[in-house]
Amino acid sequence: MEECDDLKIPLEDVILATNNFALNKRVGWGGFGTVYIGELSRPEGLITVACKRLDPKFGQGDVEFQNEIRILSKYKHENLVTLLHFCIEGDERILVYEYAARGSLDCYLSYPSLTWTQRLKICVGVAHALNYLHDPKDAQHRIIHPDIKSSNILLDEEWNAKVSDFGLSRDSGADLS
Repeated sequence: MEECDDLKIPLEDVILATNNFALNKRVGWGGFGTVYIGELSRPEGLITVACKRLDPKFGQGDVEFQNEIRILSKYKHENLVTLLHFCIEGDERILVYEYAARGSLDCYLSYPSLTWTQRLKICVGVAHALNYLHDPKDAQHRIIHPDIKSSNILLDEEWNAKVSDFGLSRDSGADLS
């Protein structure tokens, strides 16, 4: 985790960004904990972020948390969600991501006004992300994401797909054939 120290963010910054994890900032929840929308101050101005606050009573533990940080700090692609920061203070485990304004794909599968062009764009984006993760040109560049599903595909304002939730993913190295 030391190689990722530049991504660490103080808890106080996350609390400020989410208005102390206010209910009106909550945009999602599940077996891992709760996701809050927030605004982080940057030199270039405020940026909107998604803060995934893990609940230790639920499924995602330290191993998955560290795995998500390790993978997303190393692998960058336009169709992978971007990890901006993480926070480890006391019992708090928080991942800070780019904000995907349209949420997850599962909310749109039955959406009648989602055009076939938009659907194709989403599918191609996911395919590009998986191709990047499974790139056969570099044996050390193969990440297996065992939990690809519509709720783990996030969508930005322009309907670009962003594969997320890398906690269970693993680096297959040269073992993949």
